[in-house]
Amino acid sequence: MIRSRNLVVFAALNGAMAVMTGAFAAHGAGPEVKSLLTTGAYYQLAHAVLAMICAVWPVRDRLVRAAGWMVACGGLVFATALSLIALGGLSFMGVVAPVGGMLMIMGWILLAIAGFRSQTTDA
Repeated sequence: MIRSRNLVVFAALNGAMAVMTGAFAAHGAGPEVKSLLTTGAYYQLAHAVLAMICAVWPVRDRLVRAAGWMVACGGLVFATALSLIALGGLSFMGVVAPVGGMLMIMGWILLAIAGFRSQTTDA
């Protein structure tokens, strides 16, 4: 019943990366970078789960699939930018993080539009 195998794989790898980053933040990172890594991991994991839900959405819907890709890519971009700031000292990545945030927001909006357009019998 997988609707989008590539999105499932991408979301699962995002989830794995988020767990690894979160574990490093909890057990190996210094206090100066812990907050950035934890924030990035949190957003990446939450949006990996949403992408997985979009990938197995019961109705074939291009908006839902696009939303899944947007939130998965947005979570990856956001978390990677924060990790590079924290671990690499690449402060210029601060201009990249909002791109990830905008992708996540756009994904949520697409999902809302798909939900609004769907034919349901619920009130």
